[in-house]
Amino acid sequence: MAEAYNSYSVEFSEYVTKMVVLDGHKMTEMSEKLDIPYGTLKRWVQSYRNKQKKAEKESQNQLLTATEYKELYEKERQGRIEIEEENEILKKAMHIFTQEKE
Repeated sequence: MAEAYNSYSVEFSEYVTKMVVLDGHKMTEMSEKLDIPYGTLKRWVQSYRNKQKKAEKESQNQLLTATEYKELYEKERQGRIEIEEENEILKKAMHIFTQEKE
């Protein structure tokens, strides 16, 4: 007896997988609701999670060199200094405008 296989679009499988992984829907409920074989849905979810783990490992493997780290640190430090200067200016302006005129 030949079994009929359903073909699902990539977009549909990604959508359903994200509903399970990101939104927390149960695989059994989604399988029954959307009439998808449980094994198929389980395979989609495992594949998605494996891709996530692989992407996370790749991002961790991209460590900064000492020079890159120093440049990043200096940019953040300079940004903080500029923000602090702006805050001081705003405090002085607020003080000037809130003083009562005599």
